[in-house]
Amino acid sequence: MIRRRLLSSVVAALGESPAVALLGPRQVGKTTLALEVAKGRPSVYLDLESDADRAKLAEPELYLPQHEDKLVILDEIHRAPGLFRSLRGLIDAGRRRGRATGRFLVLGSASMDLLRQSSESLAGRIRYLELAPLDAGEVGAESLDALWLRGGFPESFLARSDGASLRWRTDFIRTYLERDIPQLGPRIPAETLRRLWTMLAHQQGGLANAAALARALSVDAKTVASYLDLLVDLLLVRRLAPWHGNVKKRLVKSPKIYVRDSGLVHALLGIGDREALLSHPVAGASWEGMAIESLVCAAPRGTEPYFFRSAGGAEIDLVLRLPGHRKPWAIEIKRGLAPKLDRGFHAACETVRPERRFVVYSGAERFPIAEGVEAIALGDLCTLLAREGK
Repeated sequence: MIRRRLLSSVVAALGESPAVALLGPRQVGKTTLALEVAKGRPSVYLDLESDADRAKLAEPELYLPQHEDKLVILDEIHRAPGLFRSLRGLIDAGRRRGRATGRFLVLGSASMDLLRQSSESLAGRIRYLELAPLDAGEVGAESLDALWLRGGFPESFLARSDGASLRWRTDFIRTYLERDIPQLGPRIPAETLRRLWTMLAHQQGGLANAAALARALSVDAKTVASYLDLLVDLLLVRRLAPWHGNVKKRLVKSPKIYVRDSGLVHALLGIGDREALLSHPVAGASWEGMAIESLVCAAPRGTEPYFFRSAGGAEIDLVLRLPGHRKPWAIEIKRGLAPKLDRGFHAACETVRPERRFVVYSGAERFPIAEGVEAIALGDLCTLLAREGK
């Protein structure tokens, strides 16, 4: 499954920068996308989980200059973070010889070590792109229910049945906990991290409360905070910051926490089909999380996402500060075909003073729901946001 929007973004980035880092969780489609980018141009692909390919890079300063005229794809770069130091010298040498762009495409699971190594060694030489799971702007309205239930990991979304999709996600979670995360460095008990991940799924979209999570896990709050940081760094959990505009009202200061993929939410909670999902208490928060991920992914590069909540209860589910816009967009998210606005949304908008106001709902028609507020389908708002970036 080729994701055209992201493909064009990677190609454009390689045309402007010597190195591009494509970051995302395991199994999200990074390798497939990278190999599609490589079609039609001289390239070499190295998988750093392969002993043979790692051996080729034992002396990178000797091996890589042989391929200066090619795009070099380095997959699973976190397995050899020391390569970043070598890439810096090769990029600078290539620039002196007139090869300034399109040298390296590195793929990684966005570990903290990966980001630190690249930011220290390749400052001004690398551009970061995130490859998230499929979103509502990519799959179409007819597949939105499947996306919500199964999530956006391609193999899960395209599975032959809901049961096969759930088995894939269950295996994915187990593999991440038992193999992938230990390979990235942290020594965290797999069962402890699974319990935390499951608690976050139960509390999808809730305010972060490290002390309560720590008590439930029988660890200290500092340890829970480090576990949360890890899940955020691996792009598995989103920490949605509260709006901090220059306002005088007392605002909630804790971030909201979302498991980023709705399919993983459901797998962690043992929800296997649509009927079980619709009757589960997490349904509304799960749909909200899917909508937020889709909208953030569709928004222009550099968009800052927030939520707004005052101590008095005024609330906006998603506030997007788009680059080049003086005022943000305010978005309320309602699952269902007959959306209704709470007074809290109007009160919050009086404080935030957004440029545009929307209510995302499960229907297809776009219509005014109140003065200055439009009801709109999730996919349509994704399209509208994507156009803002062109």
